[in-house]
Amino acid sequence: MRVNLRKFIIFFGCFSLIWVVVSYSSSYSPVYKPRSSVSEIEMEIDRLQQKVQNQLSDSYSLLQKVRLHLKKTEERNDESAKDSQPAWNEVDTNQNYKNPVLPILVIACDRVTVKRCLDNLVKFRPNKETFPIIVSQDCGHNETYHVIKSYTDSDPSITVVRQPNLSEIPLPRAKVKFKGYYKIARHYRFALNHVFVGLEHEAVIIVEDDLDISPDFFEYFLGTYPLLFKDPSIWCSYKNDWVAKFQIRFDCNAKRYFLPSISRFFDDWLRDPENTDGRACIRPEISRTYSFGKIGVSKGLFFDMHLRYMQLNMEFVEFTKLNLTYLIKDTYDENLTSFVYNLPEVSAEDVMSSTGTEPAVRVSYSTAKTYQRAAKKLGLMDDFRSGIPRAAYRGIVTCFIRNRRVYLAPSYEWTKYDPTWG
Repeated sequence: MRVNLRKFIIFFGCFSLIWVVVSYSSSYSPVYKPRSSVSEIEMEIDRLQQKVQNQLSDSYSLLQKVRLHLKKTEERNDESAKDSQPAWNEVDTNQNYKNPVLPILVIACDRVTVKRCLDNLVKFRPNKETFPIIVSQDCGHNETYHVIKSYTDSDPSITVVRQPNLSEIPLPRAKVKFKGYYKIARHYRFALNHVFVGLEHEAVIIVEDDLDISPDFFEYFLGTYPLLFKDPSIWCSYKNDWVAKFQIRFDCNAKRYFLPSISRFFDDWLRDPENTDGRACIRPEISRTYSFGKIGVSKGLFFDMHLRYMQLNMEFVEFTKLNLTYLIKDTYDENLTSFVYNLPEVSAEDVMSSTGTEPAVRVSYSTAKTYQRAAKKLGLMDDFRSGIPRAAYRGIVTCFIRNRRVYLAPSYEWTKYDPTWG
C-alpha cells in the first residue's frame, strides 16, 4: 500500500506538470494585431503567468493533501503493526496468554478453617472464568466437607471432588511415623490426575487449605504464567519461605505438567534431581501466601521458629504490566553470578553484629557444615533436600537482614548440588 501511494504521487506530479504545460500552450493563441502595443503584450504574458501560478498552487495544494493522507495511512499501518506484535507475555502462535484458564486447586483434609482460605480466594479472585476453584478433599472428614459444600452449592465456578481411597498404607514399622506424608502424596497424585487428566487443564495453581493469600495473588500468577512457556528451565511459580519485591529464581518445587508417583514426601519427590532435571521455579521475594495452620502432619515443625514470622504482601503489584524477561535463565544466571561475586565478603557474625554501610554483602560457605553454621547465625532454616539448601538457586540463598541484602553463596564455582549434603 505504501509503495502504491508513492507511485501515485510521482504519477500525479508528472501529470500535473504536463497538464499545466498543455493548458498554457492551448490558452496562448497569439492574436496578431498589427497595431498592438508592447504594454498589451506584457499584460497578456502577466495574465498567463498568473494563471499558471494559480494552477501550480492548486496542484501543490492537492499534492499536500495526498501526502497528508499517505502520512496518516502510514501511521495507521505502523500502529496496527505495533498492536499486532505480541508483548512478551501475550499470545504466541500456539499459546493463549491473553485468555488462560488457571484453575485453583485447594488441597483440603480435616480443617474446617478451609473456610478462611476459600473466603480469601473468593474475595480476591478477579474472574471466575479464568480462575475456577477446585477443592480436593482427603480424610473423609464430613464437617469439613459440609463447609466446602456451602461454597459449591452457591457458586458453580467452585467444585469439590473427594479422594476415594482412604485405606491405610502398609508401611514397615520404621516408617509408620511418616504415614501422614504418604497419604498426602497419594492425595496429590489423585488431585493432579483429576485436574490434568480428568479435566484436561494444562496448568494449575495449588493452594493448601491453611493459606491466606495476598491481594495480588492472582495477578502474580497471570503475570508469570508466560514464563513457563518461554523458558523450558522454569517449571513453576511459587511462594517464598523467607521474610525478605522482585521475583527471583530458586531450584525445584512444582511442575507445570506431571503425575507424581507415591513417595514419602511429595515435595521431596519434586526436589529429586532426577525429576527436576536442572529446572527451577520463580518466586516473589515477599510471599503472596501466609500459612496460618500451625498444626498439621508436620506437627508444627518450623512454624514457631520461622513460618509464623513470614510477611504476607499487602501492596498490589501489576505483574501483567511488567517485563519479566530478566528471569529467563541465561540472562538471570549471568547477572546473578556477576553481581553476587562482586559484592564485599563478610562473615555471618559481622552481618548480625553491625548494621554496616553496604546495601548488599556476600557470606561464603564451602561445605554443608559451614553452610549450616552460617545459616543458623543468620536465622535461616539450615536443612537440605536432595543436597539443596532451602530456597537456594545455584547454591545461593538470598535474605534481607538489618536493612541489608545478604547472599549466602558457595565460595567455589557452583556446578551442581551434592546429594550427600543433609
